[in-house]
Amino acid sequence: MATKIRLARRGSKKRPFYQIVAADSRMPRDGRFIEKLGTYNPLLPKDREDRVVIDIERVQAWLAHGATPTDRVSRMLEAAGALPKKERANMKKAEPGKKAKERAEARAAKAAEAAAPADAE
Repeated sequence: MATKIRLARRGSKKRPFYQIVAADSRMPRDGRFIEKLGTYNPLLPKDREDRVVIDIERVQAWLAHGATPTDRVSRMLEAAGALPKKERANMKKAEPGKKAKERAEARAAKAAEAAAPADAE
């Protein structure tokens, strides 16, 4: 059985609240789970202690049995010190595309040409 440590959504519409659970990977996100390991309330400020509450001992036991945490849960576990920090790929999503770069270079060249005759006088 492939076990995952993941978030299961609770709470009403527009008021999210998550449980951190150990579940069979074939079960739906909010479906049946094996054990509740903690909670996550994204509506609380980031500096509050009870924003993320995790039973570290039980998480370590599940990890020892071969459970794999999802990306979001692994980030929470890294912040709690239960997992070592791992390097993540920077996908460069904020970088402009090829055509936008070409337009910016053309604009810069045009501005340099306009500034050059003003310096010559």
